[in-house]
Amino acid sequence: PARHGSSAKMAAPISRGSRAPEPGAAPYGNFPNYSRFHPPEGRISLLPQGLLRSLFPAATRPLLGLDVGCNSGELSVALYQHLLGLQDSSSSPEPPGASKELKLLCCDIDPELIRRAQQSSPFPASISFASLDIMDSGAREPFLSSYLQRFGRSSFDIGFCMSVTMWIHLNHGDRGLLEFLALLASLCSFLLVEPQPWRCYRAAARRLRRLGRDDFEHFRSLRINGDMAQSITRILTQECAMELVCSFGSTSWDRSLLLFRSTTAQPQG
Repeated sequence: PARHGSSAKMAAPISRGSRAPEPGAAPYGNFPNYSRFHPPEGRISLLPQGLLRSLFPAATRPLLGLDVGCNSGELSVALYQHLLGLQDSSSSPEPPGASKELKLLCCDIDPELIRRAQQSSPFPASISFASLDIMDSGAREPFLSSYLQRFGRSSFDIGFCMSVTMWIHLNHGDRGLLEFLALLASLCSFLLVEPQPWRCYRAAARRLRRLGRDDFEHFRSLRINGDMAQSITRILTQECAMELVCSFGSTSWDRSLLLFRSTTAQPQG
C-alpha cells in the first residue's frame, strides 16, 4: 500500500528503457503491482472471524471505516469481505444490506491507482475510493469532514493503516510520523496498523539510490528507528490516547498487525 508526500511531486516508478518498473521504486510506495508481492490473504488470515461484531456488538447503523494508503484497492476489498463474512469471491454481487453494515472510505495519494481501484471494485455501494494526500491538511480537512457529515458523524469507527507508516516517515520525517499517528488516533475509535520493520526502510533507501534518485530527505536524520512496531505502539499509547487491544501475529514477511482502541472516543454504533 502506498503513499504520501506532496502530490505535486507524485511520480510513478521510473522505468529504464523497456524494463518493467522495479517494485519499490516509487518514493511514496505507490507500486502498481503491490498485491502480487504481498497478497491480501497474508494479512486477512491473521484477523479473526467476526472481528467487527466483537468490537461493535451494539451497532445499529453502518459502521464507518477509513483505509489510508489503499493502493489499487485489493486489500481494501479483501478486508471488507472478511469483516462482513462475505465469501471470498470478488465476482459475487454485493449482497443486499451489506452497505448498511459497513461503509469504507479508501484513499491514496496516487490518482492512477485510485482509478484502477474504482474500475475493479466489486462493492461500489459500500466502498468509496478517493485520491487524497492525507498529509495535506488543506485537502484532507474538507474532504473527510464532508464524508463524515453525510452520515451525521464526527469520526470513523475503524481505521486501517496497512504498510503505510514507513512512507509517511521517510517523506515527512519524525514529526510527520507523529502528526500522522495523532491524526489517525483523533479520527478513529479503533485503528488497525501494520508498521513496516526498519529493514524495509533500508531496502527502500537502497532501491532509490540504485535508480539514481536522491535519497529520502529524512532517512538519515530519523531518530525514531529500530523496532518500529514498538515505537508506533509507544507513540499511540503514550501520546495519542489509544491502548493496544491485540497483536494479531505476523505476516510471512514479518509485519505485525496491531489493533488499537481510542481511550477517549465514545463508540457511535
